[in-house]
Amino acid sequence: MGTKSFLTRARGLLRIRNQLVRECLAELLATFVMMTITLSSAAQKITFFETKGNLLTSYLGGALGVMAGIYVAGGISGAHMNPAFSLAICLIEQFPWWKFPIFVIVQTLGSFISAGAVYILYYDAIWHYSNGTLTAFGPRETASIFVTYPADYVSVANGFLDQVIGTGVLILVVMGLMDTRNKAVPKGLEPVVVALLVLSIECSMGANCGCPLNPARDIGPRLFICLAGWGLEVFRGNGWWWVPLVAPLLGAAVGTSLYQLFVAFHYPEEDSEVLAEQGSIVLVNTTIEPDIGMSPKEKDTEETVPAGYPPPPCMMS
Repeated sequence: MGTKSFLTRARGLLRIRNQLVRECLAELLATFVMMTITLSSAAQKITFFETKGNLLTSYLGGALGVMAGIYVAGGISGAHMNPAFSLAICLIEQFPWWKFPIFVIVQTLGSFISAGAVYILYYDAIWHYSNGTLTAFGPRETASIFVTYPADYVSVANGFLDQVIGTGVLILVVMGLMDTRNKAVPKGLEPVVVALLVLSIECSMGANCGCPLNPARDIGPRLFICLAGWGLEVFRGNGWWWVPLVAPLLGAAVGTSLYQLFVAFHYPEEDSEVLAEQGSIVLVNTTIEPDIGMSPKEKDTEETVPAGYPPPPCMMS
């Protein structure tokens, strides 16, 4: 009883009533979870494998990280975790443009913090593997644990096209998953399907440059390792650093446009309210009110329970 009372009081004291702040906190946590799993799987190359890395392990970790992140915050913020996805749903008017830069900052911050967590987790391994020198290039480089670089034979132009196509395919298929008028995904399994999609793209298109597909996934950790001892060297090397920052955004616009032009524009006119009731992958939080009211249960028990709690089940993005 005492534990319940403590948790109730803590919830009442710590609950945030501002909807945007709640969404940002959920998005930050989801991105952190996704990136921590992704970067930790990449770090296996200097621990268990002691080689350039087991690509399947890295790709599988990235896909499972996406799934975990969606399950963490899909019903609150939509678990975008990727500025390219946020841009895509802005383009189809399912997400307000004024939130776009806010989510990009939050996603980048989540990636930055996760890079710090992985650096601490593998601190001894990183310094052992690198022989005490943190470098972005060479046989004992460790920067690629955190960020992506193209293969030696890949030019910047080819890498840019690689990211446009890869992200375009990702967003195009996600658009199909989100479309309630298309083939539906069973409720609750959307994160699993998205993870399988990410895994398939990484396995088939990851050879050129590691398949970042996400500006926040690259720039957040890149900023961290720049400050953590690798230095500005992480921004040098064939001028690559801006490619994972810009190309996925262009790819998102291309993928969104293709789906609209080839599929979405050609449906018969339908009542938008009916479509909304069918349920879809969450894009904008619709289950949490901007403020908290007093429910009858609160008045009777003095427990701080949000009005309408628990919310109706939602789908993930």
